[in-house]
Amino acid sequence: MKKTVLVGALAVAGLSAGVAGAATLDDVKARGKLNCGANTGLVGFAAPNANGEWEGFDVAFCRAVAAAVLGDPTAVEFIPTTGKTRFTALASGEVDLLARNTTWTFTRDIDLKFEFVGVNYYDGQGFMVPKELGVSSAKELDGATVCIQTGTTTELNLADFFRANNISYEPVPVETDNEAQQQYLAGACDAYTTDASGLAAVRATFETPGDHILLPEIISKEPLGPLVRHGDNDWGDIVRWTLNALISAEELGITSANIDELSSGTDNPEINRILGTEGSLGEMLGLEADWAKNAIKAGGNYGELFEKNVGETTPIGLARGLNAQWTNGGLLYSPPFR
Repeated sequence: MKKTVLVGALAVAGLSAGVAGAATLDDVKARGKLNCGANTGLVGFAAPNANGEWEGFDVAFCRAVAAAVLGDPTAVEFIPTTGKTRFTALASGEVDLLARNTTWTFTRDIDLKFEFVGVNYYDGQGFMVPKELGVSSAKELDGATVCIQTGTTTELNLADFFRANNISYEPVPVETDNEAQQQYLAGACDAYTTDASGLAAVRATFETPGDHILLPEIISKEPLGPLVRHGDNDWGDIVRWTLNALISAEELGITSANIDELSSGTDNPEINRILGTEGSLGEMLGLEADWAKNAIKAGGNYGELFEKNVGETTPIGLARGLNAQWTNGGLLYSPPFR
């Protein structure tokens, strides 16, 4: 088993090394579109709607990057990836950017040769069970069958949690959120475990969401964020600072409603630098002066994207929590634009 994992890791790392020297920005511009690795379907984060149009929190980020680079938030091709296929898709160059609820870990950063550009959602692994199961804690799941996605950090976290609490479980492997949902609803497993945000998203699609509960335990840290390949620092800078622009825009009060007015100039130098009316930040990135303005205008600032796609007024109903701005007791924080 250890040998198989090592060979797999080296294979992905080798693919990454093979394309690392490529100038991704040039490729995207020449192609005229951004290839974005997405989830196969997680409502609120990344999923096609009834018209076949991709929408969701992670989708909105990809559109912001496309707007920053190409001036067009629709110039994106979304390529569905599973927990198993996502890293190969990025390492091989099939996608320019991966934005699909992926946890930033040491081995993914170092061994697999990827660069996480930041955290766009602070999460943790949880458990969902049918209310009729009659349990109120994950510690009561001794002997339970548990649906779990392969190729994810949740596999190791689950094993650690049950071992630490001296209880047993039987894993029911699944590859996608859709498969997990089907198996869980069919009674193939007593519980489903993944990121708490993912559980809320899946439950929101159920015919009777109230028949299912999220248990109180959060058993891990899951900093989710976009990632690119090692070796192309210029592209990494563009994706990183696009995320920072969305975060800073919320902190500074730049919204989709007032951005055009603010672009005429303000008394706040940092707002002016972000929107391109002062300084040369766009030029430093190899982009137009209004790159960040275009990114923010694509769907709004970080807070607007959160509330529209996964916030408390949506069926998913997530509170900001740790994903609130640092000024409001959360962990969301961008380096200065200067």
